[in-house]
Amino acid sequence: MQIIRSFINGKFVSSDNGVIEKRYPATGEVIAHVERATSQMLDEAVSAATEAQKKWAALTGQDRSRILHKIAIALHEANEELSRLEVQDVGKLYSEAVSGDVPSGAEAFEYFANLCATMTGTSHKWSDAIGYTRRVPLGVCAGIGAWNYPAQIACWKAAPALATGNAFILKPSEETPLVAQRIAEIAKEQGLPDGLFQIMQGDYEIGAAICAHKGIAKVSLTGGVDTGKLIMKQSADTLKKVTLELGGKAPLIIFDDCDFEIAVQTAMDANFYTAGEVCSNATRVFIQSGIAPKIIDEMVRRTAEMRIGDPMSEDVQIGALISAKHQQKVLDYISIGEAEGATIAVGGKKAQPQGFENGYFVEPTIMTNCQDDMRIVREEIFGPVMSVLTFDTEEEAIRRANDTDFGLGAGVITSDLSRAHRVAEELEAGNVWVNTYNLIPADWPFGGAKQSGFGREASQFAIESYTEVKATYIQL
Repeated sequence: MQIIRSFINGKFVSSDNGVIEKRYPATGEVIAHVERATSQMLDEAVSAATEAQKKWAALTGQDRSRILHKIAIALHEANEELSRLEVQDVGKLYSEAVSGDVPSGAEAFEYFANLCATMTGTSHKWSDAIGYTRRVPLGVCAGIGAWNYPAQIACWKAAPALATGNAFILKPSEETPLVAQRIAEIAKEQGLPDGLFQIMQGDYEIGAAICAHKGIAKVSLTGGVDTGKLIMKQSADTLKKVTLELGGKAPLIIFDDCDFEIAVQTAMDANFYTAGEVCSNATRVFIQSGIAPKIIDEMVRRTAEMRIGDPMSEDVQIGALISAKHQQKVLDYISIGEAEGATIAVGGKKAQPQGFENGYFVEPTIMTNCQDDMRIVREEIFGPVMSVLTFDTEEEAIRRANDTDFGLGAGVITSDLSRAHRVAEELEAGNVWVNTYNLIPADWPFGGAKQSGFGREASQFAIESYTEVKATYIQL
């Protein structure tokens, strides 16, 4: 049985704090035991990080850039290896991991390697004084990751932290401990000094210890809304800087002037990619009434033909959900939707593909006759469940789309350029996509409004989360 340990100061460190079973979602079998880190181990990690960070911050941006570039190249070269680990972690399709999640992590290191050598401040002149500003690192930063995109999350948080001169400690989800561990190893192999990228394995207990630790200056969370509120409370006593990328219930608005093929495929991609386990997925699909029957019929036809099964197979379109518990949660929501009056147009059941009967699969599901006040329309399901609603006017669509506590993503499908700009401006979301969905290049910001969180991942805006402005005033 494989043993997963924390990675502290360049080495894997054993713990006697009990283990967590790690199961492969596609089969349900236990494939590893994860040793829970202790608070003493966290103290050791913070001590090593504090010492390493001082030397790292003293390097020039060019010197840090060289090492981060080497890490980016190595991550690209390890794409297939890391993608296989990602499948073991999440149960998502290998085709998705190898083309999306994993390379996006390498691209983050590449982008921030370029950026860290070019960061500058401002200069000022008065009659008898001059001044200048610089962005300076916070010190030791920590990330707490979700289980749906473990490779991307590890890199999206580590790369900007390291680029700006910080040390970084990551607590991956206990359900997906494999891929981030290998990323930390690769960083060490490419010359990143020990103590700068460390992994603390465990569950909510070590997460709480990270939030409470006085030696950690910042926590970045990717997770659910309830977890985000808890992280803020736990971090309050030490006044940590906190950024939160939380849940969503995004709308996709399809207007009657749309390109039919783009509308159908975008709606399906925005719901069934990674078996629906994507926080920004557009799970509320609003279709203008005149074209709704035609769009729905085609989505139902294509969804019925989707193959479910082995995540490593090239001809499979739907992989496994993360756990038996989460599988049941998704199935429960489908039952709730039926009880509320929604109609299951396709799917709706537990799936047991041949050879993977014990895996955590749910059929891709489209629910029609949905109403705005239904729980399946208002609450995040985080599974392959699309709620379809219809509307008549542009004003109605915008009002109903914004009638949610969430504000992570939103989509618009239209051939009218003026309408695209007009509707995008009115939607209350951190990210809006027009005639596509969920595309996030490394130089593009990602984050939420309202209860979907605050702060931004990726792009130059992430620099703000890992630095503070230092202003120096010199009297002449």
